[in-house]
Amino acid sequence: MKTRPHFLLVAFATLVFLFLVGPLVIIIGASLSDTSFLTFPPRGITLHWYQNIFEISAFRRTMVTSASLALIGTALSLLVGIPAAYALNRYRIELPPFLSTVFVLPILVPEIVLGFSLMKSITTTMGVPVYTTLIIGHALLVLPYCVRVVSASLSSFDFSIEEAAVSLGCPRWKAFFTIVLPNVKAGVIAAFILALITSINDVSVSLFLTGPGVSTLPIQLLAHMEQFFDPTIAAVSVLLMLVTVGVMAVVELTLGLTFLTK
Repeated sequence: MKTRPHFLLVAFATLVFLFLVGPLVIIIGASLSDTSFLTFPPRGITLHWYQNIFEISAFRRTMVTSASLALIGTALSLLVGIPAAYALNRYRIELPPFLSTVFVLPILVPEIVLGFSLMKSITTTMGVPVYTTLIIGHALLVLPYCVRVVSASLSSFDFSIEEAAVSLGCPRWKAFFTIVLPNVKAGVIAAFILALITSINDVSVSLFLTGPGVSTLPIQLLAHMEQFFDPTIAAVSVLLMLVTVGVMAVVELTLGLTFLTK
């Protein structure tokens, strides 16, 4: 026999839903307004502000920079994160327990502190170029996500299969690429997508590491908002939101969102 939920529970759930969805509805409405300033509800409907994004050269330039930073930073973090996750799971008994904590330190430290530390040590002291510093910062920022997600996938892998291949004469490096990696490819893809989204939407670390001529889309959004208060800001926010929703939809269709919560 089915029992109906209490009306207080339904009301609370509705309030939580409105609290989460309400800001998104306001941003979408403001991006469609035909006024020259942000307002909600919109007084008229237009797509001019979405067209305006691609007419402003700074937005076009920072979109390319953000995309390249996300791809390069994610690739570097996977190059470090996959071997680290493999070692942490394959040799978990031999390795000291604190090593598993080392790789999640960037996510435990506040991003503002991480960004300031990188600016002070790499940019100011070592004189590393701005773009290179941004790549290092984004790679460090997303490294914990790569290690954590790939580790979750490796935790269910039976390493005796790899040992059997090695005992039959297969080199260990070949066993890794032909046996281990194909079995955890879903985890690698999930780590790539999660790291890519985190890098594109980052503000705190990029705020300290950008310099003359090199900026990211979220930072350019803040700079534009200081001078203009038009609905272009809301239009860019909606586009970023759609990119994130699209990527998460791909994850749901290919891997399932429950995979990321393991």
